[in-house]
Amino acid sequence: MTAPAAVSVPAPPLCPATGLPAVRCIQVVSATVLGFMYRVSFGVRVDRQLAAAGQLRLWESPCGLAFFDPMIAGDKTFYDDLYGRLSEAGPWQAARVERSDYARVAAAIKPGETVLDVGCGPAGFARWVPQARYVGLERSVEARKVDADVRQETIAEHAAAHPGEYDAVCSFHVIEHVAEPAPFVADMVRCVRPGGRLFLAAPSWPGAMTDIPNFALNAPPHHLSWWTEEALRALAERVGLRVESVEILPASLHIGLIYWMGRLAPKITGDRFFRPSWGWYGALVWSWLAGRVCNTLLGAPKVSNSFELLLVARKPG
Repeated sequence: MTAPAAVSVPAPPLCPATGLPAVRCIQVVSATVLGFMYRVSFGVRVDRQLAAAGQLRLWESPCGLAFFDPMIAGDKTFYDDLYGRLSEAGPWQAARVERSDYARVAAAIKPGETVLDVGCGPAGFARWVPQARYVGLERSVEARKVDADVRQETIAEHAAAHPGEYDAVCSFHVIEHVAEPAPFVADMVRCVRPGGRLFLAAPSWPGAMTDIPNFALNAPPHHLSWWTEEALRALAERVGLRVESVEILPASLHIGLIYWMGRLAPKITGDRFFRPSWGWYGALVWSWLAGRVCNTLLGAPKVSNSFELLLVARKPG
């Protein structure tokens, strides 16, 4: 009798935060399944970016970071399409909403300090820090429409021209979209003056997003990594920062729907997060419908499961 063919198991990829090999594969996700979820949930086609991969693996690293391999980041076409469909105003409405991450960081900025906001979008944070000299970085042409000093540069380009120039460098919900987070943060650190601080906000896992079954936004090409307190600390230490705190932020009004969806979703995630079954699709629809009702009637929950983490770290010197 012919022996069964051996199944090829890929070698663990390196953690994008620490550079150490991943410790386990959480699950394998078909690119076709993700494409179907994006198309049905948001009317967005991602086949152009994901189809060549065939399947993606979700890995866990020693520091607790979860990341997809390959890390396929969304391009401008993807984000223009996605955010245009999420609302008529797109992501630029974020300049007008209350956010707990903005409030926390703004309270730490002193009068006269220089602030760099990386991946600033509509520069909504600028209005929170009128006491500071604000500079934002945003590659989208839409950034030209905002009333702030927003420059169409990458952080690598800006760091080369402005090393050690800022008292505070911050980035709000950007790192989970980046394919190479360690070089990204290292360039941010280059812009911080000795003794200055870095502020980095990201969704957490486990958390509201990972409690929602088949939630396409938490997968490539949108989210490429899921962050823990330990992972943020490990990344900060790798780029030479001294960690002051990693905080769990209170709920923000503009993402109250996600908090409610995570709270009300059937508790079926944990061992896996994406599954092509009618039960899982139904669980996603239920969490969305129930979440919309609660968010409309009650607003953001006063007590919620974890969703946002904020790293505060200082550059020695």
